[in-house]
Amino acid sequence: MNHAFRSSIRSRVTSLLAGACVLVASATALASDWDIDSGHSRVGFAVRHMMVSTVHGTFDKYTGTVALDDADVTRSKVHLEIDAASVDTGNAKRDEHLKSPDFFDVAHYPKIIFDSTHVDKRGADGLTVAGNLTIKNVTKPVTLTVSNLSGEVKDPWGGTRRGATAQAKINRKDFGLTWNKALETGGFVVGDDITIELEVELAKKKPS
Repeated sequence: MNHAFRSSIRSRVTSLLAGACVLVASATALASDWDIDSGHSRVGFAVRHMMVSTVHGTFDKYTGTVALDDADVTRSKVHLEIDAASVDTGNAKRDEHLKSPDFFDVAHYPKIIFDSTHVDKRGADGLTVAGNLTIKNVTKPVTLTVSNLSGEVKDPWGGTRRGATAQAKINRKDFGLTWNKALETGGFVVGDDITIELEVELAKKKPS
């Protein structure tokens, strides 16, 4: 093998390796990790009461992470942990009932957990996030419909932010939240269907 031919082979190999490095770097740049900023987010729910009104509540303590892959959104991951005892509906007596064994039984089941299993693109700025929701040690599949997924925004302190809203509907009885009382006029005190409402602001993790 002459010198010119060996040089040509080395040049081609070097070019291929350089191209591979560029592709890897590009893919890495498009994948990013984010924390849910609980100070600027809301994890809430809504349920019908007495068949005449809707009660809204929040969970005030939670942590969450999002591994977002803009190059292949199906590779993205979402994890959310909620402190069940932080439930707040604006009524202390009702909140204590929700913490009791009739509902969340927070003494035995302190965490509500969501882990995504699959993510799909939905429209220009939306996603569907399928995953497993665990309440009172019961795990069921749930799909979050995500909308208003914003682009990246620089904050005044050198960080990077983006936001999104999400909703899902579940039947509380699927998770062992079965307490109810019948009404004399028909129907029940608490509706079965729960609307989960998320308003999240994400803070991009800085490289370690």
